[in-house]
Amino acid sequence: MGLAETAAQRTAPQTVQLRPYQETAKARIYKAWERARNVGLVLPTGAGKTVLFSNIINEYPGAVCAIAHRQELVSQISLALAMYGVRHRIIGQSKLVKFITQIHLENTGRSYYDANSETAVAGVDTIIRRGGKLGAWAQAVRLWVCDELHHLQSGNKWGKAVSMFPNARGLGVTATPCRADGRGLGSDNDGLIDELVIGVGMRELIDAGFLTEYRIFAPPCDLDLDGIDTAANGDFNQPQLRERVRRSRIIGDVVQEYKRRASGRLGVTFATDVDTAAQIARAFNEAGVRAEMLCATTPDRIRFETVRRFARRDIMQLVNVDLFGEGFDLPAIECVSFARPTQSFSLFCQQFGRSLRPMPGKSHAVIIDHAGNVMRHGLPDAPRPWTLARRERKTAPNPDLMPVRVCPACTGVYERTHRACPYCQHVPEPAARTAPEFVDGDLTELDPEVLAAMRRDVSRIDGPARIPDAAEGVVRLGIIKRHRERQEAQAELRDAIAWWAGHQRAAGRVDSESYRRFYHGFGVDVLSAQALGRPEAIELTGRINSHIGR
Repeated sequence: MGLAETAAQRTAPQTVQLRPYQETAKARIYKAWERARNVGLVLPTGAGKTVLFSNIINEYPGAVCAIAHRQELVSQISLALAMYGVRHRIIGQSKLVKFITQIHLENTGRSYYDANSETAVAGVDTIIRRGGKLGAWAQAVRLWVCDELHHLQSGNKWGKAVSMFPNARGLGVTATPCRADGRGLGSDNDGLIDELVIGVGMRELIDAGFLTEYRIFAPPCDLDLDGIDTAANGDFNQPQLRERVRRSRIIGDVVQEYKRRASGRLGVTFATDVDTAAQIARAFNEAGVRAEMLCATTPDRIRFETVRRFARRDIMQLVNVDLFGEGFDLPAIECVSFARPTQSFSLFCQQFGRSLRPMPGKSHAVIIDHAGNVMRHGLPDAPRPWTLARRERKTAPNPDLMPVRVCPACTGVYERTHRACPYCQHVPEPAARTAPEFVDGDLTELDPEVLAAMRRDVSRIDGPARIPDAAEGVVRLGIIKRHRERQEAQAELRDAIAWWAGHQRAAGRVDSESYRRFYHGFGVDVLSAQALGRPEAIELTGRINSHIGR
């Protein structure tokens, strides 16, 4: 089958132009298909994954099925295909088909629903229920596309759904190819993906203007999460979490901090459960902020109309329970409030990313974290080494993932690599200046006498071996040999540190920030590293060189 061919029976020219990074990702997907049957694509939230795979569906020859797990995502994919003029069937309840057809008419002026089309958009639960009735078509499908790839496991409903297409290639897309339960996505362990294509990162998209900048605030909160069990999916136990939230002041805090930090901005608040979400919405309205609560049981038409009212600014707050995490696309969102703690990095990034779509007049998004999610996971735009493998219980630290701190003056959240808060310029005073751990490894912050002592430790390595007077013969030669080996290991380590420092200077970072990045990235300050023994020096050299190479 020639992948370069154009599918037949398309009814309109393309109206959506791929961005350069999407074109690059698309080319890499096709290249990966030459080696692998099922390919995964990683692009950040807001990067246009739906647009990209709709473009691929538009040109792919033969029958195609795109699968999503919620009606909003089925609707979104269907509309994206309509924008390309792709006639397609919708495997879902009749009311959903009618609803999506109306969306087509409102957005394109015509309907692209075709019950006889070989191309389909399906809800995962519906396609499994109707499996027996779809046999002939399922055998003819040549490509399946799975939105939110991180759900896809060989034994779950997603795996069952794609297994209905034995003659098809696969494409799964996600912003975060990881799971809270640690299971892998690769076909050699828990999943079905053979090769992973990693696209452009979130920070690159922000710097290029494709996503908007953000500011994070983490006001004090009395929500106590100590002792909460972990559920089978790797996240917090939901009943216990709900009870802790109800015992806290988080509802009032959410409203108060929104009015303080983001008054007049369109906001989405993520709550733990429906009752709490309803209480938060009620509190917003009582405080003069027009709000609505939406949940999974809200009728489709009401959801759709409420979102349209939100986009028109008739409503200023949408309070929901994980409803507007995955796949929800509305550039008007200017503020996200976390009232829902999560141990899932994927969920955190999805919810965080709702506010990053750019729009005219929007200089930055406001993130208000009442749940400790940013402190738990770090900044979402930090580079991460993605893999299809299972997550090991103990992994080496990520040199790019810096810990964050909350400014005591303005509650802004920022990386500890900064000496001063980037929001209000407050400089926190370290508890002491007598050791690197008190100053985040920043050698410029240490007391002079402490710095001098550390330099003496380094100079002992650079000097001759220290041989006890009683040492003679073989013992003496052994001491000299080990000292020389340590010096050689240190020479290689210092070369690696110099290369690393050169990259930092090229990135425009001052010494203070570079010292902090080294300390948090590699677990030791620059000066203490130069006094390490031979085995530790060799190990650290390997990690630094690996990071530079990556």
